[in-house]
Amino acid sequence: MVNLKINNIPVSVPEGTTVLEAAKKAGIRIPTLCYLKEINEIGACRICVVEVKGARSLVASCVYPVNEGMEVFTNTEKVRKSRKTTLELLLSDHKRECLSCVRSTNCELQSLSNEYGCDENRFAGEKLKAEEDRSTSYLVRDNEKCILCRRCVAVCKKEQDVAVIAPSRRGFNTHIACAFESDLADAPCVACGQCVAVCPTGALHEREEIDDVREAISNPEKVVVVAAAPAVRAALGEEFGYPIGTNTEGKMFTAMRMLGFDKVFDINFGADLTIMEEANELVHRVKEGGALPMFTSCSPGWIRYVEYYYPELIPNLSSCKSPMQMFGATVKTYWAKKEGIDPKNIYVVGVMPCTAKKFEKTRDHENASGYPDIDAVLTTRELAKMIKNAGIIYQDLPDGTYDNPLGEFTGAGVIFGATGGVMEAALRTAAETITGKSLDAIEYKEVRGTKGIKEASYDLNGVKVKVAVASGLTNAKKLCEKIKKGECDYTFVEVMCCPGGCVNGGGQPIQNTYVRRNVDLRSKRAKALYDEDKKAAVRKSHENEGVRTLYKEFFGEPGSHKAHEILHTSYVDRKHK
Repeated sequence: MVNLKINNIPVSVPEGTTVLEAAKKAGIRIPTLCYLKEINEIGACRICVVEVKGARSLVASCVYPVNEGMEVFTNTEKVRKSRKTTLELLLSDHKRECLSCVRSTNCELQSLSNEYGCDENRFAGEKLKAEEDRSTSYLVRDNEKCILCRRCVAVCKKEQDVAVIAPSRRGFNTHIACAFESDLADAPCVACGQCVAVCPTGALHEREEIDDVREAISNPEKVVVVAAAPAVRAALGEEFGYPIGTNTEGKMFTAMRMLGFDKVFDINFGADLTIMEEANELVHRVKEGGALPMFTSCSPGWIRYVEYYYPELIPNLSSCKSPMQMFGATVKTYWAKKEGIDPKNIYVVGVMPCTAKKFEKTRDHENASGYPDIDAVLTTRELAKMIKNAGIIYQDLPDGTYDNPLGEFTGAGVIFGATGGVMEAALRTAAETITGKSLDAIEYKEVRGTKGIKEASYDLNGVKVKVAVASGLTNAKKLCEKIKKGECDYTFVEVMCCPGGCVNGGGQPIQNTYVRRNVDLRSKRAKALYDEDKKAAVRKSHENEGVRTLYKEFFGEPGSHKAHEILHTSYVDRKHK
């Protein structure tokens, strides 16, 4: 342990601790901009500077280690003046349209400028000019709002292993760009949106589809159906002041109806349906032969990663559409027929924790009815924005529920939003399919938790099943390399593109860097889903009565010809395209 004083407060911390981390123990918050714990610790922005007795200049607290007897001062006139000047220099080259910016009131630059009483015009002069990159269906990049913190660069490289953006040029002309200044659409970006989640300003944000959804709702010829993914209910409340990890599912259903949607279903139904098809496919591959290990196919960012970086593993991907796409396909075939509605007049909206879903809906073979399975995708943030704009007082809403027949779901469907959840849900059904018995022990806790890679083995009535779970593409790469080299004998592998799974998706509510380094967002949001699973009356996908009825009335059985036509898809080798 190292003993020091911070603002004359005695503190004792482990050797190797930084001043920034030690200050928290003293009850002191040191502001940061470029810092991301364990991802971007570079001391570049100079917002976190402090005075250290005996040091010749101010030091960056995020990278400066403590030592015995050190005396640190975080709030002197010299420190405040330095931070304010740095902020004003950043503002001098910043597109200042705070009133209309998508990140207004949730912008770290804006908050700190307020806190330090900055003069945005103090250093007036030339500004870097850049065109917005709107080349993709999922993301907008505005370099005129970029402060060169490099958080997006770090998360893209270190957590996602794609590194499609990096600093380009030098000095005043430095900016974040793709290779050869190409558009993002021409780069092997996986669309995960993790760069958006960590951006401190409005330099990165999703391509909004709110106006398209409103137009559909106001069109009397359209029947507008909405459904939210499992992870949305675990995070939406954060946009309205609820503690992180609060499940506000009931209020979400009520708010959706108040926004004017004709039917409020649930993507969890699609998750249960996915398990029926995926478990059947896994059992078929194990018994009849097929590419093993079989990879899950729920995460569109992961699918793009395989297509770009490991196309030789495409045969290992499950051919199942994602829960969102299965849901949309079922709405426009089964439900359309049941209700006597022409599918061209049905508009399906998915509310997702994910920006990659905005791309996924545009993929080939995602139009089972002859029309797109999904018409629009709103992120969790976009739904919150619609609710706020409509003047709905979210906290005061009574709890509502979903419509049927495509709203009913099980505990297995709920846990899809957490890393390991798809694996556990699949095992619950696969185990009973293989053994032919109803099992009481259905919690596969070995695959739970936010650890990057998890492994487990199960004996299902003599059938050995070895599984692996990875979240974050850096971890996915490790598994892919092991599989390519023949160093493992997995049967089934779940991969979630985003670290921690969908609960930490690129479309979830944005939390500032102070919250991110002091609160385990992934675990808290995941706990909300596991808590709902635990109290659910039905916890196995194959026991969902709505899904059973769907197969009885429409698909026949999992893996049927009709199910393959509507619920399955194909993939593209993008590396050699």
